[in-house]
Order: sequence, then C-alpha cells, then structure tokens
Amino acid sequence: MSPEFLLTTFIVVASPGTGVIYTLAAGLSRGARASILAAFACTLGIIPHMLAAITGLAAVLYASGVAFEAIKVAGVVYLLYLAWATLREKGALRIETEMSPKSGRQVIVTGILINILNPKLSIFFFAFLPQFVDTRAAAALPGMLALSAVFMAMTFVVFASYGVFAAAVREHVVSRPRVLTWMRRSFAGAFAVLGAKLAFADR
Repeated sequence: MSPEFLLTTFIVVASPGTGVIYTLAAGLSRGARASILAAFACTLGIIPHMLAAITGLAAVLYASGVAFEAIKVAGVVYLLYLAWATLREKGALRIETEMSPKSGRQVIVTGILINILNPKLSIFFFAFLPQFVDTRAAAALPGMLALSAVFMAMTFVVFASYGVFAAAVREHVVSRPRVLTWMRRSFAGAFAVLGAKLAFADR
C-alpha cells in the first residue's frame, strides 16, 4: 500500500465536511458515546459508494443526469432539514445528558443517511480508487477492496477522534447558555452551507 494513498486518504478524511461536522456536533451535544456512534454511522454510509465505485455503478450515476440530480436533491433536502432541526434543538443533535437506545439509533440513522445521500462520494471513489490499483491485473478487485477497507478504517478513527475531543469540552459548552446558542447556530449554518454547496455541485 503506497504512502501516497495513505496521505491522500488522511487529507480527504480529515478535511472538514458533512461527516466531520456531524461527528463534532454529536460529541458536543450528546457526549463521547454519541460521537463514536456518529463516526461509525458515517463510515457505514461510505459502503454503498465504495461498492458503486468497485462495481462501476458510479459510472452509471455519472452518466445519468436524472439519477445524479435525484440523489443530490434528496441530499440537499436532508442537510437543510438537519440545519433546521439543529437550530430548533430537535432530532439527532439535541442536547441530552444521557444517551437512550432510541437516541442512539437516531444518531446512527442520521449519520448513515448523511453519507448515502451524497452522490459526489460515488464519483469521488470512482475516480480515486483506480489511481492506486492496476485495474488490468487479476488482483484488481481484492486490491480495491483492501484500499476501501483502509479508507473506511481511517475514516472511523479520524471522525471518532474529532468527536471524542468535542465530547471532552462538552461540559464547558453546555454549561454556558450563550456558547450553547452560538454552537447550535454555527452547526445549523454549517449544514445549510453544505446543503447549498451540494445543490450547486456538478457531476
């Protein structure tokens, strides 16, 4: 496995995006357990895009403007819903002192949907993975699966690290109403900006 792949993967994973913001928000609003669940859920949400890239479905998505736009619109709507829910302190990111089984499931479902409803991920992996595998070789499929596994493992570790750090400073945030209001508005604004960015994204 090339150092270039590992470095590129780390840069991509660590860069602020929807998954990072969601994991940070989960850690600040519900604590370390929620942040780890959020990181795990975002990692699971990558699987369909990885499989699409490996099987060539991403090429179909790229070629089909209707399919791409349909998934993109669903993703935009969902991100705007997250912005509204966060601002209203509802849904998976409302402040809780303890995690209940119901709220844990909510965190997981939200994290999975965040990544599944982003068509750009499929296109990204379709262009990204083949750069590090000889697609003409007999071992191309196992190679892509191995790279996918490494990408997912790094995603979980990096996202969980973000979330656990956020959870560590949680008490300093939730005990201050003004900071809490600022945090809620900031995350709501971030989700809205990401939704707008996705809305204007091209294939």
